[in-house]
Amino acid sequence: MTRLSGQTAIVTGASKGIGKAIATRFAAEGANVVVNSRSAERAETAAEAVESEAAEEAPEQAGAVAGIAADVSDYESVERLVDETVAEFGGLDVMVNNAGITDIQPAEEFDPETWREVIDVDLNGVFFGAQVAGKRMIEQGDGGAILNISSMMGDMGFKMRAPYCAAKGGVNNLTQTLAVEWADDDIAVNALAPGFIYTDITDQTQGSAGYTDEDVRKRTPMARYGSLDEMAECALFLVSRDNYVTGEVLTADGGWTADAWRYWADRGE
Repeated sequence: MTRLSGQTAIVTGASKGIGKAIATRFAAEGANVVVNSRSAERAETAAEAVESEAAEEAPEQAGAVAGIAADVSDYESVERLVDETVAEFGGLDVMVNNAGITDIQPAEEFDPETWREVIDVDLNGVFFGAQVAGKRMIEQGDGGAILNISSMMGDMGFKMRAPYCAAKGGVNNLTQTLAVEWADDDIAVNALAPGFIYTDITDQTQGSAGYTDEDVRKRTPMARYGSLDEMAECALFLVSRDNYVTGEVLTADGGWTADAWRYWADRGE
C-alpha cells in the first residue's frame, strides 16, 4: 500500500513548480489530488500532466487527478474549491497551501497595491486555505494534515523582498498557532520552507534580484540549488500522519540558514 492510498489532497498553485511536483508525488503515492490554479485552463492542463506523470511513475497505484480553478486570496473561492473537492472525491484529508507570488524591488518603492497583493496571496491565502480545510476536517472527525509552503526568507531579511519575507514569517507563526489549536482534532499543521529551488522562473527572478547561479552555489553549503523532487519528498513526509510531527517549519535550504560564516566570507570575494 502506498503512503497516501485512499486519501484526498488539494494542492493550491499547482500548475507548475513546487506545487506541481508535490501534486505528482502525492498522486503517485495513491492520493486523489486536486490541482488548483486561478485559471481553469491552467488547472485542467496541469491536472492532465500530473495524472499522466503519476501513472507513469506508479501505474498500479496512482490516484485520480482533477483540476479546479480558485483564487486563494478570495475566501468564497476557497470555500468553493473545498466543496467541489469533497463533491468529487467524498472528503478531504490533506491541504497544501502552496500558491504564492512575489515582487522584487526596494522597500521604499513598494506601492500599497503591490504590498497588499503579495500579502493577500502569500499570507491571507494560506490562512483561508487552512481555515476552510480545517473546518472540513473537524466536521469529518477523522483528522487530517495541512501543509503551508513558506520559505527560508520567512526567517531572515532579504533585500528587495519586503512583503514576501513578511508574509512568509507570518506563515511560520500561523502554522504553529493552528497546530496547537487543532491538535485535539488530530489535524497536523506543518510548514515547508524551501531555500533556492530551481524552477522555470528562476532565471527571471535572478535577473530582477541581481544574483547568479554561481552566487547561490557559493553561498549554499551543499553548493547547488534544491530540486523539485526533493521538495516533494519533504512534503510527503510532512503530510504523512505517522511521524508525531506538528507545528514544525522544515527548512530545506541546503544549509543556507545554518551557515552564518560563509555569508561574511563570501562578501570579500
